[in-house]
Amino acid sequence: MASSRAVHLKEEGNKRFQVKDYKGAEGYYTQAISADPSTPAFYTNRAFARVKLQAWDGVLSDCLDAIGLQADNMKAYYYLSQAQMALQHPNEALNSALTAYDLCLKTGDASVNNISALVLRAKKEKWEVRERDRIRRRDALLDELEGKLQKARRDDRATIDMLLANGELDPATAQDEAHILDQVTTQKIQDLRSVFAVADSQLAYRVRLFIPLEPLPGDFAVL
Repeated sequence: MASSRAVHLKEEGNKRFQVKDYKGAEGYYTQAISADPSTPAFYTNRAFARVKLQAWDGVLSDCLDAIGLQADNMKAYYYLSQAQMALQHPNEALNSALTAYDLCLKTGDASVNNISALVLRAKKEKWEVRERDRIRRRDALLDELEGKLQKARRDDRATIDMLLANGELDPATAQDEAHILDQVTTQKIQDLRSVFAVADSQLAYRVRLFIPLEPLPGDFAVL
C-alpha cells in the first residue's frame, strides 16, 4: 500500500493534471514515485502526463516500469503503444495495443472502444510504414524495367544504323524501322506503367476494406 505522503503527492499531481498543467503534474508524480516506487499507478499517471507533453521516451520508460510491477497493467500497454507509434516502432505499437485490448476484454473494462481505436490506428501506422517501403521498391523495379526497355530500343536502333551504314537498308526503310521501334517501345512503357497503376489501385481498395478510417483514441482518467 502506498505511503500517505506518496498518495498526497499523487493527488496534488492529479489536481495539476485536471487543470491541464501537465508539467506540474509530472513533477508531483515524480515526487510520488520517489516516495513510493512500488505503486504502478504512479508510473501510469506520469506516463499519461508525458503523453500530453509528448515526452515519448519518458512515456516508454514509465510504462515499462509499470508493467514490471504489474504485468497485466492495461493502461501501461495503452500508453506504451502510443509512445511506440510516436517513436516510429509500428510493429511494437501494434503488439502493445493488442495486449491492452486483450486485457480490456478480460477485465470487462469500459475503455474497449478507445483501445479498439488504438488498435486500428496502430494497424494503419504499421501498414503505412510497409507501404512506404513497398513504394520505394516498386519505383526501383519500374525504373529498372523501363531502363531495360530503353536499352533494348537503343540496341535495336544501333542495329538499324549499322544496317543503313552497310547499305543493307535504304534510308526510307531505316527511318520507318526506327519510327516503329520508337512507337513499340513507348507503348511497352505505357503498358508497364498501367500494370503497376492497376496493382496500386487494387491494393488501395483492399486496404480501405480492412483498415477503415478511425477516430483518435480517447483518454483515460488519472487515478
